[in-house]
Amino acid sequence: MTDKYRMIVLMILFMNIGTLIIAQPWQRYMITDYGAVGDGKTLNTEAIQSAIDRCASEGGGILVVPEGIFLSGAVFFKQGVHLHVEKGGVLKGTVNPDDYPQVETRWEGIEGRWTSAFINAFNLNEVTFTGEGMIDGSGDAWMARYPRGTKELHIGRPRLIALQNCKNITVSGLILKNQACWCLFVLYSEDVLIKDLIIRADHNIIMSDGIDIDSSRRIRITHCDIDVNDDCIAIKSGRDEDGRRVNRPAEDIIVEQCRFRYGHGGVSMGSEMSGGIRNVEIRDCIIEEDNWAPIRFKSQPSRGGVVENITYRDIQLKNTRKAFEFNMAWRMRPPLKPPSDPLPVVRNVSIINVSGTVQSVGDMHGLKDSPIRKVTFENCHIAAQKGFLLEYVEDIDLSGLTLHVEEGEAIMIKNIQ
Repeated sequence: MTDKYRMIVLMILFMNIGTLIIAQPWQRYMITDYGAVGDGKTLNTEAIQSAIDRCASEGGGILVVPEGIFLSGAVFFKQGVHLHVEKGGVLKGTVNPDDYPQVETRWEGIEGRWTSAFINAFNLNEVTFTGEGMIDGSGDAWMARYPRGTKELHIGRPRLIALQNCKNITVSGLILKNQACWCLFVLYSEDVLIKDLIIRADHNIIMSDGIDIDSSRRIRITHCDIDVNDDCIAIKSGRDEDGRRVNRPAEDIIVEQCRFRYGHGGVSMGSEMSGGIRNVEIRDCIIEEDNWAPIRFKSQPSRGGVVENITYRDIQLKNTRKAFEFNMAWRMRPPLKPPSDPLPVVRNVSIINVSGTVQSVGDMHGLKDSPIRKVTFENCHIAAQKGFLLEYVEDIDLSGLTLHVEEGEAIMIKNIQ
């Protein structure tokens, strides 16, 4: 199957995800009918979970969050239960680690027991999470109560929403705010449509990624607006030997018509990429001022794995810090693990119609024994204060990259193959 034909097939599939689900005349289960109180003070975990359980036992329906602020700990959705948060409705997470049980999951690329998310969907098929309301992880309060470096942070702050081992899922329309940790986490899942989300996190909340796609396939992310204090979107597939053991790639992913504001990256590959990342296209996106690196690849020598067939197309840069960051020795902090055999690979990257203003064009650092290979630029125009540093790269086609650099050389080359 050619890449073009593959994308056509994926688009037809994605356009139909969730259509039949949303159209069904499901029974509505109002959480207030099960004792939930929207005063922002009452703990509603048991009431909301009982509504979910009743909905599932009666064949499924829509769990409705009406206007009000409903405080809760972790809740676990069941097959056939759809979530709808009405305008003015808020599901707000508590700031108590005891309200989030430990579950079997993957955290930073390693399988094991870790703190549950606020909203949990495991092993579900054909379920939707929709509405004009908000899901608020209280990340600002978590940071105030447990400042960076305290013991509580090391036992795990809860992610906001976790989709794990799911198929045919739609997440749309919601406002997702102040995740205590990663916001929307998609693990070992297939055929997921993520659209029309507004994701916001205060800039002091550490590890507040917007969307993390981990070892999942056939994912479409469209019309999302993200401003966070880490990568806006990160695509992952496991870390080091555990990621290679699981050996599940992230693949067949489309990100389109999104707006990325502040964040450490726009759409990042890695750094957990040991199971491989392939067949990803990011297109028709706008990257706003002060995003650190809209086009970002992260890895380490211990990872292994292959990142390949990645396309960034029709991207506008509006005074971002960098345009490009490729770093195969990212965040090398002790204790360091030995290099994998074979080393990680980044290859076959197309950057097409990416233009705008940046502070620095950026950098591309491969490894001596595994250079970054076959990156092609086509019709790209970048105005920058500082230039582009290349080190340990091979078969890089810069003919389609026009640079206007104010300080120093436009392109600096070290150890090129």
